[in-house]
Amino acid sequence: MPYVAVKGGEQAIQNAEALLKAKRRGESAVPELSLEQIKQQMQLAVNRVMAEGSLYDPDLAALAIKQSWGDLVEAAFLLRAYRTTLPRLYYSEPVETDRMHIQRRISAIFKDAPGGQKLGPTFDYIHRLLDFKLAAENNQFSAPTTEVGAAIASTTAATPRVLNTLAQEGLIGATNSEDPTYTQSATHSPQLPNSPTPHPPFDITRESLSTPTSRDARLQNLARADEGFLLSMAYSTQRGYGKNHPFAGEIRVGEVEVMICPEELGFEVAIAGITVTEVQMVNQFKGSKQIPPQFTQGYGLTFGYNERKAMAMALVDRALQAKDLGEAIDGPAQNEDFVLFHSDNVEAQGFVQHLKLPHYIDFQAELNLIRQLRHNYDQAQAEQNGVEQPSTNTPDAPAPSLDHPPSLNDGASAQDLKIHHSSKL
Repeated sequence: MPYVAVKGGEQAIQNAEALLKAKRRGESAVPELSLEQIKQQMQLAVNRVMAEGSLYDPDLAALAIKQSWGDLVEAAFLLRAYRTTLPRLYYSEPVETDRMHIQRRISAIFKDAPGGQKLGPTFDYIHRLLDFKLAAENNQFSAPTTEVGAAIASTTAATPRVLNTLAQEGLIGATNSEDPTYTQSATHSPQLPNSPTPHPPFDITRESLSTPTSRDARLQNLARADEGFLLSMAYSTQRGYGKNHPFAGEIRVGEVEVMICPEELGFEVAIAGITVTEVQMVNQFKGSKQIPPQFTQGYGLTFGYNERKAMAMALVDRALQAKDLGEAIDGPAQNEDFVLFHSDNVEAQGFVQHLKLPHYIDFQAELNLIRQLRHNYDQAQAEQNGVEQPSTNTPDAPAPSLDHPPSLNDGASAQDLKIHHSSKL
């Protein structure tokens, strides 16, 4: 991300900020959106910002959405920046998703899945048609019937995992973070992605990521990656750039407890209940010399109700296991370096948007270089054609003058600002 130091145009910048606030507010006659309205009625946007901002706090996510003028990438940036100011008091224990209070749980591989199917709130079975009733003023929402209300309530009983059915036959494998050649057989129980690992998990917020890396680091990276990027990568694997045909083994949405174990207490304490989406995708694997034919799995876990992101994450997770499974790496989603270092929208938008800042000196240097190269090219062409090229000394174009103060009106352009940015982005 670019770091900038502004040395001129302070009034112009203040005017630009005032314009932004006015645009963000809109017509004063229209009631202003409250944070509670955003949090309650735009929950999917709030959930996405929390996931990509890497901070679970619906109130702060709603504030970031309002401040960012509805730009969810900017909102994730704001939340991520605020997150860096918070003290780290404890590390939580591994979340027990087996004990999730389920609001929605489906499987696409077994009709009669152990524990049953629970559709919950979803767009999956409705027509994608605009509902103009929502545009009517004072639109009233009918309260759910007793039966529907009972169905909406979360299930508190432990629900068995669908993939356990395959594990009982020894037909599903898992990637062990320390032994990439780990194979699954009937004598092994599967190491599910949320099972304890034999080593402390990698922390991408405190350690610099480098490739090749472990699966736990990859999953952390993917969990807060840009949803659009992951969706594109996941789609590419389905179009032939991954050689995998995925099935949704299990998708579950619900509330889990976050536990910590303070040293001064010596026992676990629940500090919060958060909503998460967990996805386990199943892929066919024909086997290799070391690994028998079996199903492999991809895993996704995100904050909030965020199925599309979790599914895409699971597909990309499976694609990134190609090297461990001895598969050919011929698709972008299988390229660990490409995926992990280009998936973060906070870093990506910083690199792209810094191009709007003044680059006068950089461009002037390239302009002079191109002029010199063009002169050499024209001279070589003339000599080749036997035409004597007149010697002309074209003076360099003067750099834009920044000595005069910027205009103080609302229309002051970015070129009126004397901004210097470092080479570290």
